Amino acid sequence: MTKLRQKMIRVMDLRNRSDHTKRAYLAAVTRLVKYYRRSPEKITDTMIEDYLLYLKNEKKNAPATCYSALNGLRFFYTHVLDRQIAVDFRMTKKPRRLPTVLTKKQVWELICTPPNLKHRMILMTTYAAGLRAGEVIRLKTEHIDSERMLVKVKGKGSKDRYTMLSPKLLGELRSYYKKYRPKTYLFPSTYKKTKPLAYETVREVYEKARKKVGIKNGEGLHTLRHSFATHLLEAGYDIRKIQVLMGHTRLTTTMIYLHVSRETLSKVPSPLDLIDTAHKEDSNDDPNHST
Repeated sequence: MTKLRQKMIRVMDLRNRSDHTKRAYLAAVTRLVKYYRRSPEKITDTMIEDYLLYLKNEKKNAPATCYSALNGLRFFYTHVLDRQIAVDFRMTKKPRRLPTVLTKKQVWELICTPPNLKHRMILMTTYAAGLRAGEVIRLKTEHIDSERMLVKVKGKGSKDRYTMLSPKLLGELRSYYKKYRPKTYLFPSTYKKTKPLAYETVREVYEKARKKVGIKNGEGLHTLRHSFATHLLEAGYDIRKIQVLMGHTRLTTTMIYLHVSRETLSKVPSPLDLIDTAHKEDSNDDPNHST
């Protein structure tokens, strides 16, 4: 590991950046260096702009991906190299797409697909508690509160919250615990028991299951989180309660699931159906009526 990389990791730790952000920022710098094949100190602001244009025009990266790279590079040059970069880069954001949601049948088939018990439990826990990928891999055994039937979640931006503990999930977790005996993390790394399972491993677990079930669309493991929220909404749960379970700061973020809940939409009557048509038609509609 280079001294610059070590320094960047230390600075991100000091500033309490999430594991996801750390990975994204480190990857942004690594890709820039590989692209130019020179040390980052020798890369000019213009070269950084050219690289971002390459991501946009040739790699066809989404705006969010390009801005993530820019944020990572800004952080590195500002806090690690102590250099302000003057980069003028803008993209038009694409219209926000509705989240992909699986049917309950698809969710269950997906959960049951992996032959490995640990992998099945990762998928089940993600769906049952509505977790992000980073949240499920950071779960510790102490976070499972079987007395209050709650799961403590280390959420996005280091914000703690509680979500529901399904009785069915608790039963399966007890069977899992008897077999694996995890000590710290609920889903520890296979090679380093004191470390959580790698994000890439969790993503691969989902992708393999998705392909076996034959699900063509989706947004990775996050699809299970989308399905969790939508299925609760369709079951009649208040959207503000779902907001708390999901850990959303703004209700508007949760409200997007109103647009994908087919059952909720189907229960809304058309104004046409609200018109009382029991009364007789106006006499003017009588074909024998003369004007």
